Amino acid sequence: MTSLPKRMSAMEFSGAGVPLRPAYRSVKLPTGRNLLVRVGACGICRTDLHVLDGDLPHPKPHVIPGHEVIGRVEAIGPSVRGIKVGDRVGVPWLGYTCGRCSYCRSGRENLCERPKFTGYTLDGGYAEFITADSHYAFPIPPAYSDAEAAPLMCAGLIGYRSWKLVRSARRLGIYGFGAAAHIVAQLAVHEGQEVYAFTRSGDRSAQKLARELGAVWAGASEEMPPKLLDAAIIFAPVGPLVPLALKALEKGGTLVLGGIHMTDIPAMPYDLLWGERVVRSVANLTRQDAIEFLALAPRVPIRPHVTTFPLSEANETIAALRAGRLVGAAVLVPDGAGAGAGRRPATKRGA
Repeated sequence: MTSLPKRMSAMEFSGAGVPLRPAYRSVKLPTGRNLLVRVGACGICRTDLHVLDGDLPHPKPHVIPGHEVIGRVEAIGPSVRGIKVGDRVGVPWLGYTCGRCSYCRSGRENLCERPKFTGYTLDGGYAEFITADSHYAFPIPPAYSDAEAAPLMCAGLIGYRSWKLVRSARRLGIYGFGAAAHIVAQLAVHEGQEVYAFTRSGDRSAQKLARELGAVWAGASEEMPPKLLDAAIIFAPVGPLVPLALKALEKGGTLVLGGIHMTDIPAMPYDLLWGERVVRSVANLTRQDAIEFLALAPRVPIRPHVTTFPLSEANETIAALRAGRLVGAAVLVPDGAGAGAGRRPATKRGA
């Protein structure tokens, strides 16, 4: 283990609608089953925006956001088993479950009554170090760089959990073609599904990426696809997309809502739901999801399209994501770690 600094730099949340604030925090050795991880990369997720905007209530005061964390273990608590110093791990959104409630005991820990979430009720990865529960830290396939692996930890995991519900569908629509969608599209194409990508009107960059990843059609969310869909997933947090997606579904089709927050769903005619169409949500993830997905990703292979930015530019990067000026996934790296590197540029011209 290299010598640890006494303090680290971080970006902390100070209130809804307020830019993140640079801060310095103490670096402490982990206790119990916790790990101290030196952050190599942390993806920016749409859920981070929901925390910053106050859509998700009661965050930890002055929380450090970020829950798509990749890094190296620098120290371990005395109760840690199966992970050693120097291992590379990923830390996802679900950071702790009680293990005792009826949901945990029935294999549904994603619905735990007393959960804790990385970057929301636990300090996250917009920092040089993160303390994480070793039960919720996962080995990362060597095929991926830190930056490429970061979006796998939420965009990938929630995308995978959403996709599992509709993996048998022949024609799959994906609404909101951001970080999660561009990973799910690769899964679906690998499985032989026809992918139909729906983006903001006029978002030619996202539509181009969708076609490059194998989508048979890409257009605006308001458009009807050339064929009715057997299933659809909505990743965009936009309630009015629900009736649009239902209109594009065959009878008996399933619509999955993959976000943790969505604006209000408008009133709609019952005919859109009738015909045994199903609408269901996806909540969080389980450790089994992570084990399955991280084994599957390099076999597909999933290739995240990422652009990296310095941690100190978190506010500017978040603003670009909010404005729809980024394609693929945005990832923060420690200052001086080669921001801008990635599998392909992911920023539109003029961004």
